Amino acid sequence: MPVRFAMLTPPALTPRLRRGATILVAAAGLLTVLAVFQFMSNPYTPAGYVGYITRGALVGKAKYVGLQTGPTSTGLGWLLRVTNVSITPYTYGEEFLGQNSVLSQDNLNVGFRIHIVWRVRPDRVQAFVERYSTLGQGENPEQIVRVAYQNYLQEPLRTAARNAVQQLKGMDIKDKISDIGRSIQEQLAALVKDTPFDIISVVVGNIQYPPEVADAVAKKLAATQNLERTDTEIKIAQKEAEKRVAEARGIAEAMTIINQQLTPSYLQYEAIKAQLAMANSQNHTIIYVPVGAMGVPLVGDIMGSTAATPPAVSPIPATTPKTGQ
Repeated sequence: MPVRFAMLTPPALTPRLRRGATILVAAAGLLTVLAVFQFMSNPYTPAGYVGYITRGALVGKAKYVGLQTGPTSTGLGWLLRVTNVSITPYTYGEEFLGQNSVLSQDNLNVGFRIHIVWRVRPDRVQAFVERYSTLGQGENPEQIVRVAYQNYLQEPLRTAARNAVQQLKGMDIKDKISDIGRSIQEQLAALVKDTPFDIISVVVGNIQYPPEVADAVAKKLAATQNLERTDTEIKIAQKEAEKRVAEARGIAEAMTIINQQLTPSYLQYEAIKAQLAMANSQNHTIIYVPVGAMGVPLVGDIMGSTAATPPAVSPIPATTPKTGQ
């Protein structure tokens, strides 16, 4: 007797089961979208920075994508990450004071401070991150640059500074700080020629000598200033003396000229003019005492002889004008 198989058909889904299936499908889709967006990102690079962009992988290693110069972002992408590197200038200082002071050519301990201004070359950020940076993604950009400076620039800078100072005499250093800075900059520029580091300038300053040397220099400077002040005072006194001599010479020459010009005849002429002026005045009473020639008063030394001895004339009694009847 043959065996017969009957086909079983699934029962029709009830409306309630259909709604549940729809919700499950929607939830699964939403979770899928959320999972995708969880691995999507839009890395941002601010102004003054260059971003080193990589794309990660769920399995395997991340790969370099490219560079972006801020301010900008990559746009939404799969597993994108960025390491931002500042390309603005940085200034770091190094001290050579106390036990770190440098011995000059003439065995004088000299303290000083040096400042370097540098930056990362924008077109070499990839090499900077891959070869000179020891920090990973998400680290502070300022710390990335500082670590690179400490690892690759700090010691060469200090060595170049010591070598430049040791070649000079102690008291010459303060007068050649610009030359020292240029020498150090040239040495560092040659050292980092093929690296991402760009040396902008090197400045040397704050020169400090031992206290006894500084005191001796201060005393010498004070003595020099006193000597210059004394020389100035001497020159002023000499000029004043020359002025007094010139004034005395002028007075003497003037007196000589006056004595030569004031002859007895000239003095008598002036006396006659004075008498005429007084005679024409209404406010004077004039008494004439003619004692010289032609009734003119004599002009000369009272105790000695006159310039000319005129014939004697008897004096005329003095008269007073009548005032009325």
